[in-house]
Amino acid sequence: MSQAEVLRMKPPLVPLATLIGRELRNEKVEKPFVKYGQAALAKKGEDYFLVKPDCQRIPGNPATSFSVFAIFDGHNGISAAIFAKENLLSNVLSAIPQGISREEWLQALPRALVAGFVKTDIEFQQRGETSGTTVTFVVIDGWTVTVASVGDSRCILDTQGGIVSLLTVDHRLEENAEERERVTASGGEVGRLNVFGGNEVGPLRCWPGGLCLSRSIGDTDVGEFIVPIPHVKQVKLSNAGGRLIIASDGIWDALSSDMAAKSCRGLPADLGAKMVVKEALRSRGLKDDTTCLVVDIIPSDQPILPSTPRKKQNMLSSILFRKKSLNFTNKTTNKLSAIGVVEELFEEGSAVLAERLGKDFPTNANSGIFRCAVCQVDQPPAEGLTLSSGPFFSHGSKRWEGPFLCTNCQKKKDAMEGKRPSRPTVVA
Repeated sequence: MSQAEVLRMKPPLVPLATLIGRELRNEKVEKPFVKYGQAALAKKGEDYFLVKPDCQRIPGNPATSFSVFAIFDGHNGISAAIFAKENLLSNVLSAIPQGISREEWLQALPRALVAGFVKTDIEFQQRGETSGTTVTFVVIDGWTVTVASVGDSRCILDTQGGIVSLLTVDHRLEENAEERERVTASGGEVGRLNVFGGNEVGPLRCWPGGLCLSRSIGDTDVGEFIVPIPHVKQVKLSNAGGRLIIASDGIWDALSSDMAAKSCRGLPADLGAKMVVKEALRSRGLKDDTTCLVVDIIPSDQPILPSTPRKKQNMLSSILFRKKSLNFTNKTTNKLSAIGVVEELFEEGSAVLAERLGKDFPTNANSGIFRCAVCQVDQPPAEGLTLSSGPFFSHGSKRWEGPFLCTNCQKKKDAMEGKRPSRPTVVA
């Protein structure tokens, strides 16, 4: 391929001044303040957290700032938690096209989160280490909150009116029947630990490996039906703001979502995080690592998120999460903002990679080079397949439907879906 052809494939570069101008014109509503606090008590020393309140979609332009908060709860060692903390954010951002508007960036974020989680998992497993980690990863851009999660750490939202909402889904096999069915359909076995005498004890686990979670990053020693594909939820807060509580399972095994929210209402974020950890310790004792991040998203004219009395839930439950609608007028939005309504923009938890990355036809399909939708590596199409092509590719089918996957990422996809053995069989 000639250099001219390669250059034609690349999107045209947009001058930084033009991008900044677009952002300033689109920034019609003043951004909220984001204030946060963190507290933790260690039992095993396997919890890690990430706080980055100063990220920028366009480097050098403060108007494009966004914040990232995450908790990584490691198991069987700390390697996976550390690796995810150091690499996940950059892997997510590399999957978002450059030179797009804020609205397009937010729309691309859920898919980029899926690609970033899977890429991070592939890269870690190539190291040959056996630890794993849960991840709860939160991106805040203005009033829009996007949460991606695998495992049993949790993020809750406490809004005006005292209504607490769960923004994540627990991937514990004991509590998630849909995940149990997926794991067994992909080739895993689900059961409790057998002890001497044939008695079964403890929570449901996946075998081989004995992991009680169905989704995580890492865990090279268990089947790849334990997937890194996150549940993703994106919501837009009203200008009344809200409080996020992001915590590892050491908190949630001791406190319900309502108890955690109630324990820190009326306190600034830093004291609120300490109070949540203190309440968990008082309730259950220190039986596991307990890590908590409290993040307040508040109007710029308020020094602290106000504590309001709880309103009757039956008046608010039907409108707390309102799906985005073309008929949802500004007038209606203004009325609902007064009571802290939350607009749900996106939610998807499927473990099928093709469903999460979509069926978009790749651009420049005739140019001879494709970019893998997961690892973002450019390569000739002969080196990979598309999501729509199965493990046995037929040249008679429509070859380039769906995002392109390189050979390694296609193998990962097939293993997660049980289409090939996740580990080579050893014959004596």
